[in-house]
Amino acid sequence: MGIAVNLVTYLGGTMHLPSAESANVVTDFMGTSFLLCLLGGFLADSFLGRYLTIAIFAVVQALGTGMLSVTTRLPQLRPPPCNASTATKCQQQASGFQMGILYLSLYLIALGTGGLKSSVSGFGTDQFDEKDEKEKAQMVYFFNRFFFFISTGTLLAVTVLVYIQDEVGRSWAYAICCISMLIAILVFLSGTRRYRYKKSAGSPIVHILQVVVAAARKRKLKYPSNVAFLYENCPENSRIQHTDQFRCLDKAAIMAEGDNEVNGETSRPNPWKLCSVTRIEEVKMMIRLLPVWATTILFWTIYAQMITFSVEQATTMERSIGSFQIPAGSLTVFFVAAILITLAVYDRMIMPLLKKWKGKQGFTNLQRIGIGLALSVLGMVAAAVAEANRLSVARGAGAAAAYRRGTTLPISVFTLIPQFFLVGAGEAFIYTGQLDFFITRSPKGMKTMSTGLFLTTLSLGFFLSSFLVSIVKSLTGRGKHGNGWLADDINHGRLDCFYGLLAVLSAINLGAFIVCAAWTKPQAAKSVAKSSSVDDKC
Repeated sequence: MGIAVNLVTYLGGTMHLPSAESANVVTDFMGTSFLLCLLGGFLADSFLGRYLTIAIFAVVQALGTGMLSVTTRLPQLRPPPCNASTATKCQQQASGFQMGILYLSLYLIALGTGGLKSSVSGFGTDQFDEKDEKEKAQMVYFFNRFFFFISTGTLLAVTVLVYIQDEVGRSWAYAICCISMLIAILVFLSGTRRYRYKKSAGSPIVHILQVVVAAARKRKLKYPSNVAFLYENCPENSRIQHTDQFRCLDKAAIMAEGDNEVNGETSRPNPWKLCSVTRIEEVKMMIRLLPVWATTILFWTIYAQMITFSVEQATTMERSIGSFQIPAGSLTVFFVAAILITLAVYDRMIMPLLKKWKGKQGFTNLQRIGIGLALSVLGMVAAAVAEANRLSVARGAGAAAAYRRGTTLPISVFTLIPQFFLVGAGEAFIYTGQLDFFITRSPKGMKTMSTGLFLTTLSLGFFLSSFLVSIVKSLTGRGKHGNGWLADDINHGRLDCFYGLLAVLSAINLGAFIVCAAWTKPQAAKSVAKSSSVDDKC
């Protein structure tokens, strides 16, 4: 967070990149970090295990952070600074080599982040025995403390680290990140002999592919007259009953000649040719997550604006409190504060009221997601209004002259607080709602996969932001002046129109989510009689 939240100011102010390009670099970096969670999860489940995955990728992240510290320190790896006399024509952008070194540092960090995020929370839960009621209760405290330290790290990032970056030097701030990561690795390794290590059941991605391949191979076979004739080899207590939805996948459980593979004197079904009903139903459960998954992506596109264009807005505005100048990147502290306040109010006020009034333990996961999406719409409306107000000040004759002299516009940065609070409160609802939804609606053997699916909504949201920025800049920048909505200098653009577009898209997306949420419901199950010998595991 200490890297991402203030990176846009470095790209624009030091590397001299245009506003829209700077925003895209940040969102691509964040999107790749979350997308690589799928790679980290696959390696952990299939080859390395969670312990080795954490250790290896933590070292990769530390190396990337150390390299970024060196990259921002050496003057040869950035373009010459602007000369005060030619500040209005400071157009020498970073060279391809300079940007290449910067990208290498950032994407090493992204690779390390992806491996860590995919495994660290799961490895934490591995330390608790879910069959032991005492340890199962202790697991709740682990999640609370886990979230607490993440929130503490975020607060330190948007306050202390951002201040050090702006007032002391970026290389020092990134060096602190690197040293902290190295210390964390040593702490992690110190517990090696005490950890519990759980054997992986194999990659859920492979299991899904096996069902799809087996169903495709048997697509021309006729369905049996009764679902009892479908193949099932899971123990009775771990079976998932058959449902009629997505019947095309049921063909993977039709028994046919050549399904078994012989190994010596034993014969076992080839999982690429024959899958159990339980394995097929697990895939169906994952498919049912997809409509809600798709309609939550746009929220993270809104989130991306809070660490890109909103920070750029702050750099042009009055940020002084007495003699103290608030770093532009530190405005996201209001975002983090909104998350913590919302969670506290929900936990201490809303949940007890709902329990007393309706006998429910708070909102359902789908209701929380819906509330988060609704708040994001309001957040973009507030952002559009605030930006329109800022632009009216920026285009005043006196303000424009002052800004050209290098001073900020005569408008308080605190006018941006509503958008930070609304989107931050939205994240508190949607993040917890998504995590709850994807974990409770997924099969037991695919919890890691469903968590990875949840994290891809963040990744795709950032990539969608980059795509929208590029499209809007291309379509609106064709006029006589060539500035468009997303001009290189936001004072000459129409960022308020871009925010308005996102508000409209978010409102449409909210309607789509409501439809998908109504469709997403438990399916009626049909009992499947024993049609094959039962193995010890599915």
